[in-house]
Amino acid sequence: MDANTLKATKHLVHHYSNQAAQCFESRRKKIMKLFDNKSCPDDGWSDEEIELFLHEIAMMDSNNFLGSCGIGERESRFASKIVARRHYNMGHGIGRSGDITEIQPKAAGSSLIGQLSNCMILDLLKTIGLPSLKKCILVPLATGMSMLMCLRTLHNKRPEAKYVIWPRLDQKSCFKCILASGLVPKIIKNVDTGKSLIGCLEDIEREIKNLGSENIVCVLSTVSSFAPKIPDNVIEIAKLCKEYSIPHIINNAYGIQCPSYLRLIEQASKTRVDLFVSSTDKNFMVPVGGSIICGFDTEIVDDVGKMYPGRGSAVPSTDVFITLLNIGKNGYLEYLDKREKLFIYLKTELKKVGAELGGEVLEIPGNHLSVAFAFTQFESLHHKLFTEIGSMLFSKFVMGARIVAPGDTKKISGYEFKNWGSHTDDNFTGYLTASAAIGVEKKDIDSFVRHFKSVLLKVSKQVNQKVVFEAFKDV
Repeated sequence: MDANTLKATKHLVHHYSNQAAQCFESRRKKIMKLFDNKSCPDDGWSDEEIELFLHEIAMMDSNNFLGSCGIGERESRFASKIVARRHYNMGHGIGRSGDITEIQPKAAGSSLIGQLSNCMILDLLKTIGLPSLKKCILVPLATGMSMLMCLRTLHNKRPEAKYVIWPRLDQKSCFKCILASGLVPKIIKNVDTGKSLIGCLEDIEREIKNLGSENIVCVLSTVSSFAPKIPDNVIEIAKLCKEYSIPHIINNAYGIQCPSYLRLIEQASKTRVDLFVSSTDKNFMVPVGGSIICGFDTEIVDDVGKMYPGRGSAVPSTDVFITLLNIGKNGYLEYLDKREKLFIYLKTELKKVGAELGGEVLEIPGNHLSVAFAFTQFESLHHKLFTEIGSMLFSKFVMGARIVAPGDTKKISGYEFKNWGSHTDDNFTGYLTASAAIGVEKKDIDSFVRHFKSVLLKVSKQVNQKVVFEAFKDV
C-alpha cells in the first residue's frame, strides 16, 4: 500500500488507519535511506521488512507485470511453484549479454538488487579497512572462476604476455584458474621465516627480470591462506609491480573477515593493486556461488564486468543483499569481533591439548585465520596413520580440519607439487590445520577439541602398542 491507498482506508476503519500509516511511513523512510545513501544500513532490518521489500522489488520484473505477455525464449517462467517462491518470482537474472553489470531491461527489480548489493558491499569494505576502494562487483562465479575473469581481462590488455608469477599456495582452484585462462604459471617457492612460510620476494624479482616484464600478465599473490603460510608480502610485491609496470592481482578468498588483511591490501594499493577477489560464502555466510571483484580504479573493474559472457544468476547478489539488510553493518562488525576472540580461544584450547597429549601449536605471526597443530609426538608416524587421523575426525562429523602429511605429491595438468598441502617442498612434521572463520561458535570449537583429544588418545595407544610389539617381536 502507498499513502493514497492508506487514506482510502479511513472510510472503512476510521482513524485507526493512522497508526498503520505511521508504520508504513517508518518502513518507507528505511527504504528511501537505502536508496539515497546506497550504503549498508547500520542496524539490521526485520525478516518481515525484508520479505515485504523483496516482494515489492519482484513486482518490477516484467514476468510479474499484470497482463504481461512473454513470447521470447527467456521470459522467467517457472514450472515449479517451489522454485518460484524460493526466488521471489525473480528469474531473469542480472546483466546483459555484453556486461554483467548492465541493467537488464526485463528485470528492473533483479537489477536493483544487484546494484544495491554492490553499493552495500563497497560501503562495508570501506568501513572495515579499505577506505580507498573505488568499485566492487558481485558476480555469480566462485573465487577461482572470478580470478580467471580477471586474468583474461588483464591478458586482453597485454596480448603478447603469457606468464603469471604465482607464489605457491597449495589450493587447486587458484592454480587451475591460471591454466584455464590459457596462461603459463611461474611458481615461486615459499621461504621459511622460522615460524611461517611466505612467497620469496627475491625469486619474484628474479623471475620478472628473466622473463621480461612485457611477457608477464601479472603477479598473482595471496593474502588469506592455510597455516603455516602467511599473507604474501603484498606491499613489497606491489612496489615491484609498479617498478616493472606489471599488473597485480590479490587472491583474498576469505580475507574480508580479517580487517588486518584488508589493511594490508589498502596499503599495497598505494603503489599497485589492480584487482582483488573475495568469496561471498566464506565472508558473508551465504551459499557457494558468488564472489566479489574489487579494484582501486573503476575502469579495470568495469572491464572485468564486460568480459562476462551473457547474463548471470541474481541469486548470489540476492543472498548477500538479504544478509546485509538482515544483520546490518553493526551486526557484521559484531561477527568480526566475535571471530577474532574465538580465534584466540581456538589457539588456547589446542595449546592445552598439546600440553596434555603432546603436539605443538605453531606460533605463526601474520596468519589470523588458520591454526596449525604439529604432531611432534608422532614425528616418525607412518603416512597412513596421519590420514587416519583425518578420517577419524571426519567420522565424528568434524568438518573443515585438514591433515597435512609429509610425502603427499599432487600433479595438476603436468605440474608436480611435492608435499601437497604444506606449501613447500621442504621436509616437515605432519600437522592439522583448523580455522576460526566468521560464524563459528564456541560450541563448535569445544566439540572439535573434544573429538580431537579422543582421536589423539586412540592414535597414541596404537603407536604405543606398535612400539611394544617391535621391541618384543624378536625376543
